[in-house]
Amino acid sequence: MDWDKLRVFHAVAEAGSFTHAGERLNLSQSAVSRQISALEESLNVPLFHRHARGLILTEQGELLYKTAHEVFAKLSITEAQLLESKKQAAGQLRVTTTVAFGSTWLTPRAREFLTLYPDIQLSLLIDDSELDLGMREADVAVRMTEPRQPDLIQRHLMTVRFHIYGSVDYLKRRGIPQTVEDLKNHDLIVYGHDTRPPIHDINWITAVGDPEPGERNVILEVNNQYAIYRAVRSGLGLAALPDYMIDENLNIVRVLPEVSGPKAEAYFVYAEELRHSKRISVFRDFLIKKVAEAKF
Repeated sequence: MDWDKLRVFHAVAEAGSFTHAGERLNLSQSAVSRQISALEESLNVPLFHRHARGLILTEQGELLYKTAHEVFAKLSITEAQLLESKKQAAGQLRVTTTVAFGSTWLTPRAREFLTLYPDIQLSLLIDDSELDLGMREADVAVRMTEPRQPDLIQRHLMTVRFHIYGSVDYLKRRGIPQTVEDLKNHDLIVYGHDTRPPIHDINWITAVGDPEPGERNVILEVNNQYAIYRAVRSGLGLAALPDYMIDENLNIVRVLPEVSGPKAEAYFVYAEELRHSKRISVFRDFLIKKVAEAKF
């Protein structure tokens, strides 16, 4: 198979159209179409179903795409290794983590990291789904559960603890609960239905103190921790939040401080091929230092 045609095929399969693939490759639509037609002719199999709304891979196309994608991912890793400077940390660093951790804890510390390492181009991929590090969808992940994917290097980063929080405005209106029994007089924000919640027993706030059925008032369910955090900040009610999300300057305070929920373990994770990456080692050391400095 011609390498240039395979590169064009991979781009078309990723983009779903000749036009968008051409924009990525800086080629005309007709040039892309000719390359794909020539590849199909050389293989004597159709690779795409063509229709008015775009392109769909055929069964043979799916097989070729899977192999091509693996090859290009490995090449990307090799390129990063070849370009990696032994003297200084430089180059692109793509970090994926959850919406809650990325939005409230990691992003505010990006400026300090980039000041220390100005030759690194940092990209934060904030998503509650797990990207495939082995296929180079990201270089590094900070995950709130132990990684299940094989062939990954993992370093325990921190223990995430949960407590009950409310805004100053809400507590002025409704009072500060003194015991868990007082929670029956408050509006609670809880995690909505999800097949894979961030931690086991995520809605422990509704059961702490063993209340009678229906005794706690749930005012809002939402299956995203950052959204729960924003609802608490708005003064809507009380919620169980991870301690790393809380900034004392934002008028959110802990109530019933002796009451805590289940713990979660956070891990710093990356592919085996990047073991000697300078970019990753300095980022890892930076996070470890910032976690040690934090008060949670």
